[in-house]
Amino acid sequence: QVQVVESGGGLVQAGGSLRLSCAASGSISSINDMGWYRQAPGKQRELVAIISRGGSTRYAGSVKGRFTISRDNAKNTVTLQMNSLKPEDTAVYSCNAAVITRAGLWQNYWGQGTQVTVSS
Repeated sequence: QVQVVESGGGLVQAGGSLRLSCAASGSISSINDMGWYRQAPGKQRELVAIISRGGSTRYAGSVKGRFTISRDNAKNTVTLQMNSLKPEDTAVYSCNAAVITRAGLWQNYWGQGTQVTVSS
Protein backbone atom coordinates (compact mmCIF):
# COMPACT_ATOMS: atom_id res chain seq x y z
CA GLN A 1 0.00 0.00 0.00
CA VAL A 2 1.12 3.53 -0.82
CA GLN A 3 -0.28 6.72 0.66
CA VAL A 4 0.07 10.21 -0.77
CA VAL A 5 -0.82 13.10 1.52
CA GLU A 6 -0.86 16.81 0.69
CA SER A 7 -0.78 19.76 3.04
CA GLY A 8 -0.48 23.51 2.90
CA GLY A 9 -3.55 24.78 1.10
CA GLY A 10 -5.63 27.67 2.33
CA LEU A 11 -6.96 31.14 1.67
CA VAL A 12 -4.65 33.92 0.53
CA GLN A 13 -5.05 37.35 -1.03
CA ALA A 14 -4.02 37.99 -4.60
CA GLY A 15 -0.28 38.60 -4.80
CA GLY A 16 0.38 36.38 -1.81
CA SER A 17 2.21 33.09 -1.49
CA LEU A 18 1.45 29.55 -0.42
CA ARG A 19 3.57 26.44 -0.14
CA LEU A 20 2.10 23.01 -0.82
CA SER A 21 3.78 19.85 0.38
CA CYS A 22 3.19 16.23 -0.53
CA ALA A 23 4.61 13.10 1.04
CA ALA A 24 4.41 9.56 -0.29
CA SER A 25 4.84 6.65 2.06
CA GLY A 26 4.36 2.90 2.21
CA SER A 27 5.61 0.10 0.01
CA ILE A 28 7.80 2.24 -2.22
CA SER A 29 10.89 1.14 -4.07
CA SER A 30 11.34 4.40 -5.96
CA ILE A 31 9.31 7.23 -7.44
CA ASN A 32 9.69 8.49 -11.00
CA ASP A 33 7.78 11.67 -11.81
CA MET A 34 6.01 13.62 -9.07
CA GLY A 35 3.59 16.33 -10.02
CA TRP A 36 0.93 18.79 -8.99
CA TYR A 37 -2.38 19.06 -10.77
CA ARG A 38 -5.34 21.32 -10.14
CA GLN A 39 -9.01 21.37 -10.87
CA ALA A 40 -11.15 24.47 -10.66
CA PRO A 41 -14.96 24.28 -10.44
CA GLY A 42 -16.45 23.46 -13.81
CA LYS A 43 -13.07 22.85 -15.41
CA GLN A 44 -10.98 19.82 -16.27
CA ARG A 45 -8.01 18.84 -14.18
CA GLU A 46 -4.79 20.33 -15.54
CA LEU A 47 -1.12 19.82 -14.97
CA VAL A 48 0.49 22.57 -12.91
CA ALA A 49 4.06 21.31 -12.58
CA ILE A 50 5.95 18.05 -12.75
CA ILE A 51 9.44 17.03 -11.70
CA SER A 52 11.39 13.93 -12.65
CA ARG A 53 13.49 11.90 -10.28
CA GLY A 54 16.53 13.56 -11.78
CA GLY A 55 15.14 17.03 -11.18
CA SER A 56 13.90 18.01 -14.64
CA THR A 57 10.84 20.23 -14.38
CA ARG A 58 7.95 21.26 -16.57
CA TYR A 59 5.35 23.92 -15.83
CA ALA A 60 2.02 25.01 -17.20
CA GLY A 61 2.43 28.25 -19.08
CA SER A 62 0.04 30.03 -16.72
CA VAL A 63 2.26 29.43 -13.68
CA LYS A 64 5.73 29.62 -15.19
CA GLY A 65 7.85 32.15 -13.34
CA ARG A 66 5.50 32.21 -10.35
CA PHE A 67 5.51 28.60 -9.13
CA THR A 68 8.49 26.41 -8.29
CA ILE A 69 8.40 22.64 -7.86
CA SER A 70 11.07 20.75 -5.96
CA ARG A 71 11.48 17.31 -4.44
CA ASP A 72 13.46 15.34 -1.91
CA ASN A 73 14.05 11.83 -3.22
CA ALA A 74 15.30 10.56 0.12
CA LYS A 75 12.07 11.61 1.83
CA ASN A 76 9.70 10.93 -1.09
CA THR A 77 8.35 14.45 -0.89
CA VAL A 78 7.49 17.12 -3.42
CA THR A 79 6.84 20.80 -2.75
CA LEU A 80 5.14 23.50 -4.78
CA GLN A 81 6.05 27.07 -3.89
CA MET A 82 3.39 29.39 -5.26
CA ASN A 83 4.13 33.13 -5.45
CA SER A 84 2.26 36.06 -6.94
CA LEU A 85 -0.98 34.13 -6.66
CA LYS A 86 -3.94 35.18 -8.76
CA PRO A 87 -7.66 34.53 -8.29
CA GLU A 88 -7.53 32.23 -11.32
CA ASP A 89 -5.17 29.95 -9.37
CA THR A 90 -8.09 29.01 -7.14
CA ALA A 91 -8.61 25.25 -7.37
CA VAL A 92 -8.19 21.94 -5.63
CA TYR A 93 -4.54 20.98 -5.96
CA SER A 94 -3.64 17.29 -6.03
CA CYS A 95 -0.30 15.54 -5.84
CA ASN A 96 0.57 12.65 -8.09
CA ALA A 97 3.39 10.15 -7.71
CA ALA A 98 4.50 7.57 -10.28
CA VAL A 99 5.59 4.84 -7.90
CA ILE A 100 7.52 1.64 -8.41
CA THR A 101 6.39 -0.50 -5.50
CA ARG A 102 8.53 -2.97 -3.61
CA ALA A 103 6.65 -5.68 -5.50
CA GLY A 104 8.05 -4.24 -8.71
CA LEU A 105 4.79 -2.78 -9.97
CA TRP A 106 4.49 0.67 -11.54
CA GLN A 107 1.40 2.50 -10.28
CA ASN A 108 0.13 6.05 -10.20
CA TYR A 109 -1.01 7.36 -6.83
CA TRP A 110 -3.00 10.49 -6.02
CA GLY A 111 -3.44 12.47 -2.86
CA GLN A 112 -6.81 13.57 -1.59
CA GLY A 113 -6.34 17.16 -2.75
CA THR A 114 -6.00 20.44 -0.93
CA GLN A 115 -8.02 23.60 -1.55
CA VAL A 116 -6.26 26.78 -2.60
CA THR A 117 -8.41 29.89 -2.68
CA VAL A 118 -7.05 33.25 -3.85
CA SER A 119 -9.21 36.28 -3.11
CA SER A 120 -9.10 39.42 -5.21
